Amino acid sequence: MVLNKLSDLRTIVAGGTKKKLILAAAQDQHSLGAVIKAWKENIVEPILVGDTGAIQSICSSSNYDIAGLQIVHEQDVVKAVEMSVRMVSSRQADVLMKGMVGTSTLLKSVLNKEWGLRTGNLLSHFALFEVETYHKVIAVTDVAMNISPDLKDKIAIVNNSVSCLLRLGYKMPKVAVLGAVEMVNENMEATLDAALLSKMNQRDQIKHCIIDGPLAFDNAVSLESARHKGIRSEVAGDTDLLLMPDIEVGNVLYKSLVFFAKAKVASIILGASAPIVLTSRSDSEQAKFDSILLAAASCK
Repeated sequence: MVLNKLSDLRTIVAGGTKKKLILAAAQDQHSLGAVIKAWKENIVEPILVGDTGAIQSICSSSNYDIAGLQIVHEQDVVKAVEMSVRMVSSRQADVLMKGMVGTSTLLKSVLNKEWGLRTGNLLSHFALFEVETYHKVIAVTDVAMNISPDLKDKIAIVNNSVSCLLRLGYKMPKVAVLGAVEMVNENMEATLDAALLSKMNQRDQIKHCIIDGPLAFDNAVSLESARHKGIRSEVAGDTDLLLMPDIEVGNVLYKSLVFFAKAKVASIILGASAPIVLTSRSDSEQAKFDSILLAAASCK
């Protein structure tokens, strides 16, 4: 299975048990709107953890109907996050979502050694884009968690992303390792890492995917561009996953796709014992909804 649109995730969700989602520090309008929409459409069963008065006030002013929704009252944001993470850790819920709380506060609880969501794997950000100019959904990693990943980190990021794509129904996802150029240059670390990742994949050290790199962005997503440059590749022009060289490149690409290309996006954090919906403050309510859909579809 290959996803052509983000809405194709609904097919995956419809085929399984409805997942429970906890919205930590739930007194956030856009997050509440997305969660309630997902609830009304039978995608998730939400639990709202946070300031009950503030939650009800937002719902009242926005005409959100939350009759029948479970609300766990906790005014203190840090305590609300801890409570939320503990509930996910103890399998009372399947998905964790960030509400009105800073990312560092949420991740501190997620990484707690006693009751957090640690698995021993690196946490990484995974985004799916629906872009009109590309023939299928394309994934991008990592644009928000790992600042300057080394080779070991990139292996973990690829493994996280490939595992997610396999859960979404992909059989052998095609991974393009990006660089500024498509040739190995000893002065450009990203191209050296790309060549190593590609060779490790050929030797079955990284499994269940096809990796090629270094590839420049144009030949990763355009077969015509790859042919023009004489590149022979199973991945070029048909990429499922773009691996970023660092967070700055990834973040610029992410926001360029959203703001210039008007792409639809869904994103989650991988590597924890449950998917985490940790969207940007600039993300729309629709992006938050699609991220919930992705999280529900990617649950093990």
